[in-house]
Amino acid sequence: MTAWLSEEGITRSNIGFFGLIFIAYSINFAWSPLLDRVKLPILGRLFGQRRSWIMSMQLLVVAACLAISCVDPGQQLLEAKLLALLLAIASATQDISIDAFRIDSFALTDSDKVAAGSAMATMGWWTGFAGLGALPFFLSDLQGWSWAQVYQVMAAMMLVLLLVPLSAEEPETEREAMQAERAKALRETMKGHPLLVWLWVSFVEPMAEFFRRNGFWFACSILLFIFLFKIGEAFLGRMSIVFYKEIGFSNTDIAVYSKLVSWWVTIVFSLLGSFVTIRYGILRGLFIGGIAMSASNLLFALLAAVGPDKQLLLLAVLVDGFTSAWATVAFVAFLSIMCSQAFTASQYALMASIGTLGRTFLASYSGVLVDWLDGDWFMFFLLTTLMVVPSLIFLYGIRKRLRALSSAI
Repeated sequence: MTAWLSEEGITRSNIGFFGLIFIAYSINFAWSPLLDRVKLPILGRLFGQRRSWIMSMQLLVVAACLAISCVDPGQQLLEAKLLALLLAIASATQDISIDAFRIDSFALTDSDKVAAGSAMATMGWWTGFAGLGALPFFLSDLQGWSWAQVYQVMAAMMLVLLLVPLSAEEPETEREAMQAERAKALRETMKGHPLLVWLWVSFVEPMAEFFRRNGFWFACSILLFIFLFKIGEAFLGRMSIVFYKEIGFSNTDIAVYSKLVSWWVTIVFSLLGSFVTIRYGILRGLFIGGIAMSASNLLFALLAAVGPDKQLLLLAVLVDGFTSAWATVAFVAFLSIMCSQAFTASQYALMASIGTLGRTFLASYSGVLVDWLDGDWFMFFLLTTLMVVPSLIFLYGIRKRLRALSSAI
């Protein structure tokens, strides 16, 4: 969508603000309790709680992609935004259900499996984003396909991917029993209508349990760190395609280096990152990964000064893929450890949404920042390098409490 908008002549600031549609990833915790508590008719009975939600959201993604292929963003920007918002909502909901499926599939006390599962999640996300995500750029550049046709191809790809949840096994948990036990306790204390108890257990109890388990101030500290950690990476990611196109790289260059190379680098280093996290712990993984992730932005600053040098782009993508994968594996493992098995979808979505809120809301001003710098990409990437510092200072301050909370950290 960013490439399409750029080719339509939409301004950098508008492209940056277009990213506000991804606020869906920041507020998906608002409806995430439904994924823990509501069984979808027919699909829920046939495939189970987690898989039925994954499949239904995949079908909605298909519909949204087909609808986007029927609009012209240059002339129908509002319609494009609304359909992209629908796509974001479906995707954000699918994220909740996939993360819940992953966390339900292993015990949260097993730190090795938490780290390995986090690596698999990172690899899977990048396979979609960068591996399959390279195909649209090849189709646009090499085959001359329109972006509308590309969206139709992506809809077909998602239909094929429905085979994945069909072939998976639904994880077995004590989620329903734990929720029922909490509902019984609330009925005795609240003496309220069953509907009110259901709403309380669904929408209030997941957050209440998180704060009750960690203590109010420490829970707030955890959420503040999550909010701050990946802001610099988000600023870079939001403007990266615009940057590549402005300094002279083609769509094919973007497909090869930003997508395909990043894909394989992330897969390889996600595995290595999980081994390091298993060996040294999640906390050290966050520190090392965060510092390396921010430092890698300096290569993009160098690229801005040198120009469209493919060898330097390759180096920047390799280093960025390595450091991002390492930091992401540790970050996803950290979020997983913080969850309760009774409210997996709700609590993971709450924490992930807090992190996405910082990245989505603040990074939406990335285009404004570039414009304010008068297109000085070198200074832009220097600033993104410094954005991780507040989160690491904060993490250092709460490190002892985190270690006391879980031996896995």
